[in-house]
Amino acid sequence: MRLRPLLWIPLIWIAALSGQSTALRSGIHPEDMDTTCKPCTDFWRFVNGAWLDKNPIPADKASWGTFGVLADANRERIRTILEAARDDRSEKSGTDRRKMGDFYASCMDTSAIEARGITPLQPDLDRISAIQSLKDLGAVLEYFQRAPRPSLATATSAVVGPLLVMSVQDRKNPERVIAGIAGGSPTLSLPDRDYYFRNDDKSKQIRAEFLKHVENILTLAGASRADAAEQAKTVLSFETALAEPLMTIAERRDPEKTYHPMDLAGLRALAPDFDWAHLFRDSGLPEATPINVSEPEALRKLNQQLTGAPLDTWKLWLRWRAIAVSAPYLPKAFADEAFHFSGTVLAGTEQQPQRWETCANLVDLNITDALGKAYVAKYFPPQAKRRMSALVENLRAALREQLDQSEWMQPETKKSAIRKLNALQIKIGYPDTWRSYASMKIDRGTFFEDVRAAWVYKQHAEIAEIGKPVDRNQWNMTAPTVNAYSSSAEVKVVFPAGILQQPFFDMEADDAANYGAIGAVIGHEIGHQFDDGGSKFDATGAMKNWWTQDDRAKFDQRTGCVVDQFNKLDVELGLHHNGKQVLGEALGDLGGIAVAYKAYRKSLAGKPEPAVMDGYTADQRFFIAYARIWGTQYRDQALRLQINTNSHPVSKYRAIATLQNIPEFQKAFQCKPGDAMVRPAAQQCKLW
Repeated sequence: MRLRPLLWIPLIWIAALSGQSTALRSGIHPEDMDTTCKPCTDFWRFVNGAWLDKNPIPADKASWGTFGVLADANRERIRTILEAARDDRSEKSGTDRRKMGDFYASCMDTSAIEARGITPLQPDLDRISAIQSLKDLGAVLEYFQRAPRPSLATATSAVVGPLLVMSVQDRKNPERVIAGIAGGSPTLSLPDRDYYFRNDDKSKQIRAEFLKHVENILTLAGASRADAAEQAKTVLSFETALAEPLMTIAERRDPEKTYHPMDLAGLRALAPDFDWAHLFRDSGLPEATPINVSEPEALRKLNQQLTGAPLDTWKLWLRWRAIAVSAPYLPKAFADEAFHFSGTVLAGTEQQPQRWETCANLVDLNITDALGKAYVAKYFPPQAKRRMSALVENLRAALREQLDQSEWMQPETKKSAIRKLNALQIKIGYPDTWRSYASMKIDRGTFFEDVRAAWVYKQHAEIAEIGKPVDRNQWNMTAPTVNAYSSSAEVKVVFPAGILQQPFFDMEADDAANYGAIGAVIGHEIGHQFDDGGSKFDATGAMKNWWTQDDRAKFDQRTGCVVDQFNKLDVELGLHHNGKQVLGEALGDLGGIAVAYKAYRKSLAGKPEPAVMDGYTADQRFFIAYARIWGTQYRDQALRLQINTNSHPVSKYRAIATLQNIPEFQKAFQCKPGDAMVRPAAQQCKLW
């Protein structure tokens, strides 16, 4: 679940979820609610209206809400760790703590960055300028696959070149790691392939702004203004050609459509004019290494461009990409221009974050486990992990019962589903083992090289995994992150320490609020194992059909209900979700809230009905807590970016659209047919 922003308040850890002897608070915040708005009309506004009115989007944010507030609080905690590491010069050289401190210090030393100018990037630019033949071009493309280069703060896989070599789990043999080759967003400058082809006025405006952006960057790098303007047109034309065969986001969500295992001969058939064998040898990979090509048509287009596009066009594009990928780590003029396009034009953010925030984020992204280990030691007590585990198992038991009692699944399918649920690994707080950064060379005062060193470390670690068994202890999210995720291939869900705080989890709150908030998040992540994509993986993590033909058809019919619902939602500005694009996350929300409610009611078995608190019943508090976590508002540009590029629905509709399908919510607030928060009974979506 790629969740958005969260909350403030000091860490208050999970209490036992039942049997507490101390007086509990409601866990909801009546002062944040807009009770002039009726709950059956707009429940999102009813729960969050007063908070949203009192908390406009800060100038350095594209959106603002519960996730963002907590993410900011966690960054402040990270800041204390990093500033202490930076200022402690007694720390032994070479330790992870010293590297964190030195990396942070070099990022903060803007005077040194300004003084060095574009010099650190010059060797790459010279290499590109020296291209004289197709063979030279291939060598440079290969160099950018294996050589040190910086990564973008928001996309660590950004690459200079038209493809990216990585390690991937084999979807049909989930115990092994194979090579993977991807094109698309890591290699292009606009957020998604459709940005090159949409013809609405806003898309045309963004492409016009992109041309100005390329012109500005190339001018900063030494081109004349007139030359840079013409070069920008060439860059856009070249990228448009590369983007043309790429899949849409909705298409890429189907794991079967991006699984194309092959050998070296298969690669040569797709792109015979690139020396794949040399790339493999230079990367230390045997020629017999299996490879998954996520989008074969992208490689066919690459080969067309290798022989069809002039070398001068390739050289210009590679120069543009080398500078663009590096711009955030170059002098202020480059970094400001990079932010203007990505932050302001695309997302509407009015000003950049403070420098320390940028630097803290970079350490979190690049020296991840060292910082995570320090964060957990300071802010995540051991008992939190135990208490979270208890709640997770309650949710697992409730879903097991839902699956077993499903009226539409046949016994064979139920058995397979429950086997997968039982096999699911739950990871809480932080990884079982931490990476060592002993081989990463960080020097205070050389920021650009430090970022490169971090990339080299990551790339070497990535390639070294190929040919080895899958390491299921690795995480794809940092410990301080306000988020959670599910991996169907690894059959695991992960809840970082960063999200296990208010308003998601409050040890002093009544169970209703905890089940409605973090319980729904847990249910969401577990539910991803059974969404439209996750349901194509079995209990071992293999992409394998475990459904009867009839049950799969019924499942697709039920998920089609959700697609139809989101296709028809009016999301302001004349925008609509693509139902297939957001289907997995919408299913996670729908299943998550249903199983969390079931688990909550089961926890009350044999006990008196909880008392009314702050004027609301337990069931009402459960649903209020759920809607509170989606209390986020967006700038217009950010809303458009979310709709166009993200597989998650807009936060407001994660509350509204989900609850429109929940009879228990409608009963709790006495909503009636015809109310905006009630879909007609025949149209209400239900998965299990």
